[in-house]
Parts: sequence; structure tokens; C-alpha cells
Amino acid sequence: MTSTKPPKVAIKSVQVFGRKKSATAVAYCKEGKGNLRVDGRPLEMIEPKLLQYKLQEPILLLGKDKFAGVDIRVRVNGGGHVAQIYAIRQAISKALVAYYQKCKNT
Repeated sequence: MTSTKPPKVAIKSVQVFGRKKSATAVAYCKEGKGNLRVDGRPLEMIEPKLLQYKLQEPILLLGKDKFAGVDIRVRVNGGGHVAQIYAIRQAISKALVAYYQKCKNT
């Protein structure tokens, strides 16, 4: 009795980073349902609220229809609050560009 395992399918994903001063954010982007999490929390939980809109800029520029097909997880460390927000924004932007360049080719 030999069991045949289905072939492994490569996960379409990219990992990029963004920096601002001493803050570093690493974004992991893969196929999904449009989830965006920063340090394990949803985008709506990010403080300060005023700078939350800065994180939404790449999503709004790309269009919510294209963003609905990807999940992004971001880890951030170092720096102050504002530098972290800008590092996260840069990482999200770079992740979206790299993902659509590598995985979608459209």
C-alpha cells in the first residue's frame, strides 16, 4: 500500500521591509482575504488614530478591490510612534508592489 501525497503547492508570498530613522517594519504579504495586521492587531487598533490614515494610503491608492486578494502581516520594532507608522506604511507599499510584480504578472 503506497500512499500518494498531493504535490506541494508553492505559497505565493513576499517578505519586505521598510525603515524610517531607527524603526524597522517587516511585512509579509500572501494570498488571502484582505486582512492587514500590525504586530498581531488589526489596523483599527493602531494608535494614535490620527496617524492611522497614513497606514491606509497605500491601500486607498491601490484600490480596495486589488487589496481584497492579499493578507499582510507587519512586525515593527525600534523608533518612536511616528517613525514606526512611516516604516509600516513603506513596508506595506513595498509588499504590495513586490507581490503583484512577482505573483500576479498582470
